[in-house]
Order: sequence, then structure tokens, then C-alpha cells
Amino acid sequence: MPTDSLQLIGAGGHAAVVADAALLSGEGRMIVYSQDRDQVGHDVLGYMVQHLDEGIVLRRIHVAIGNNVVRSRLQQQFSGRGAIPTTVFHPQATIAATSAAGAGSFVAAGAVLAPRSRIAEGVIVNHRAIVDHDVLVGEFSHIAPGSVLGGGVKVGSGVLIGAGATVLPGVAIGDGATIGAGAIVLTDVSAGATVVGVPGREMRKNV
Repeated sequence: MPTDSLQLIGAGGHAAVVADAALLSGEGRMIVYSQDRDQVGHDVLGYMVQHLDEGIVLRRIHVAIGNNVVRSRLQQQFSGRGAIPTTVFHPQATIAATSAAGAGSFVAAGAVLAPRSRIAEGVIVNHRAIVDHDVLVGEFSHIAPGSVLGGGVKVGSGVLIGAGATVLPGVAIGDGATIGAGAIVLTDVSAGATVVGVPGREMRKNV
């Protein structure tokens, strides 16, 4: 295996999205792995999925799995073995010069990281999501397609912002919270809560 190959971990739909972005960004070599033997031999954009066993040396990786908990666990596990998480930006994403993205994060086509925004390691900013100025997004969160984080929003770790949701400027979202698709969030959200509707209302806490 060439030492500069991008090693993609995951073989589902999100992996195909990341692989496409990586190829368009000029990644010349890529290998796709999965720990799920049922996915081995499947095709991801022309790359045959290989089984990720204990003997494989991981060097430059991207964990392309949408589930926040699984992505966090695998990235931290493989980083502990010396692998380097690699950030992937689609060339049609808008990335401000004063924004910052942590190791292993992904920004999809049409997404925006506005000036002074910060996303931590392992964050997904999906298609056409907007992370406005001065927004902070905690590690291993997922900002789903078409969602909007207004200026100065603070998002904790392991948060899911559902497709098409809007979080108004200055609102804080606690760790592990879930914002339902299409919700409009007007006020702060506690850790572990689920918020749905317009205006957004807290429904329950995850346990």
C-alpha cells in the first residue's frame, strides 16, 4: 500500500459522499475499509471494500461513518494506534480563510464555514449546511444537509442537527443533543435533549 493513500473507514452512503469529495479534491490514491464483513467486496465509487482487520497498518485515515458515536469511537481508537485523521473538504464547499476545522472533519458540497467559525475534530458539515460567523461546533457532531447555524451559535460534542433545521444566532446546544429535521431553535438546548417542531420544543432527554 502506498504510504500516501487515504484510508477511508466505512462503506455506506456517507462513505460514498466522502470518497467523491476526496477524489474531486485531488486524492490520487484511496483504499476503502470496513469492519463489517457483509460490506467486504462491495463497490464504493469503483473501490472494492476491504476488510479492516487487526493486521492492517493505518496511516492517513478518514472515518466516513455518519453515526456520531461510532465515528468518535473509531477515530479515537485508530488515532491511539498512530493513524493521522485527515480532513476532507469538497471543492465546492465555501471555507472562509479565518475558519478552522479539526482533524478528520468533513465539509460537503455547497456547505459554508463562515469567518471565524470553528468545527472540532470529526465533525460532519453536510451538503448546503451553513455554519455562520463565530459558530463553535464540538467534536464528532453532525450538521445535516440544509441546516443553518446562525452567528455565534455554540454546539456541543456529539450533537445531531437534523436536515433543514435552523438554530438562531447566539443559541447554545448542549452535548449529545438532537435537533429534529426542520426544527427552528430559538432558545438554549440542554445536554442530551431532543428538540422538534416550530418553534423548537424539548421533548425528552436521552438516557
